[in-house]
Amino acid sequence: MTAEQERALRLATEAGHILLENGAEISRVEDTMKQICTSYGVEDESFFVLSNGIIATGQHYARAEFIPIKGTQLSKVVEINQLSRDVGAGDCTLDEMEHRLQVVRSAKGKPWWELVAGIALGVAFFCILFGGSLLDAAATFVCGLLLGMYMAFVSPHLSRLMGNLVGGLVGGLLCIAAYRLASATLHLPNMIIGTIIAMVPGVPFTNGMRDLANEDYIAGTTRLTDAFLAFLCIALGVALALIVDGWINGGLMQLGAPTVDAVASAWYIQLPAAFLGTVGFAALFGTPRRYYVDCGLAGTAGWAVFLAAGSSLVAFSVVGAAFLGALTVALLSYFQARLRRCPVTVFLICGIIPLVPGGGIFWTAYHLVCNHLPLAAATGFTALKVTIAIAGGIILVAGIYNKVFKTKHRNG
Repeated sequence: MTAEQERALRLATEAGHILLENGAEISRVEDTMKQICTSYGVEDESFFVLSNGIIATGQHYARAEFIPIKGTQLSKVVEINQLSRDVGAGDCTLDEMEHRLQVVRSAKGKPWWELVAGIALGVAFFCILFGGSLLDAAATFVCGLLLGMYMAFVSPHLSRLMGNLVGGLVGGLLCIAAYRLASATLHLPNMIIGTIIAMVPGVPFTNGMRDLANEDYIAGTTRLTDAFLAFLCIALGVALALIVDGWINGGLMQLGAPTVDAVASAWYIQLPAAFLGTVGFAALFGTPRRYYVDCGLAGTAGWAVFLAAGSSLVAFSVVGAAFLGALTVALLSYFQARLRRCPVTVFLICGIIPLVPGGGIFWTAYHLVCNHLPLAAATGFTALKVTIAIAGGIILVAGIYNKVFKTKHRNG
């Protein structure tokens, strides 16, 4: 192996590192590394990629890197995707590639104000999707601003599990405080459900499903485990918030059945809310601004199908409606990826968020705290079935796509 080939192998590993730590799926990491090596004449390379590590070998070369799970910046995935295209087309020398990798590596994420604004708008509009009134959404927006400050400045310094647990606690306490101030006009469950969606592990959940579809079982299982632990920590945080409120006020508050606001449930409010809420979370995931509209359309299409499937005319169960919604999001995301020459991850991760069963997380935590074990089990099982249905829709489309459109280099 020549010095130039060894350098190409090192830079390919660096590109894979950036992809993996910023939300790319395993197959994209492997394909990008192989494409870079092939373009520079490295033919004896071998890569083994896990969810948190890369092992790269070649003649007289071996390198293993541990890559901790960090915050997602989908803009960096987009940049590396374009870089691999340029390398494959022969439009990028090794010096140019190394410089571009350094630029991508050192690029800062979204400014804190955009991150906080995205979270606040996202949780407010998602509160409407989950049955909240316009007044509930306004209160949730304020809670989202404060939670966004926590997520921007405090959570990055905690472990992922502790950050989710404390985030669930903070989000729950903020909503409870707002509810205590205006309990006659607000609906606490809708506010909490909307708020905790900001912490839903959309990246590991979505990529875990895609890894399983690509037969990367170790990585898929690892990422799904990470996602379910995050769900659990969020639920524990909300439960702690309810317990703290009970200690302060002399007993756990008794909440009635889930409510759906008649005005906000109209389709002409639901669909714009789905669009704007998805755009808000696109900012949270570090999506390039030029793709905000695409992400919003993916989320809106999935939510529209979910609502239509669950309507009285069609009468699908919530599980069936979630499956059809996820199927729609996945199909549209793959179409957008090919049309925009952009990784499908960008649209799929953002578009799937409206379907995540945030209500199941809250009601399971509430019934557990109240010692309503049969209700907690029933609610939790329903949330699990919805989650499996969403996963099924993603896996089905990913499997079909891989069979029909799979090529040597997958960059769409």
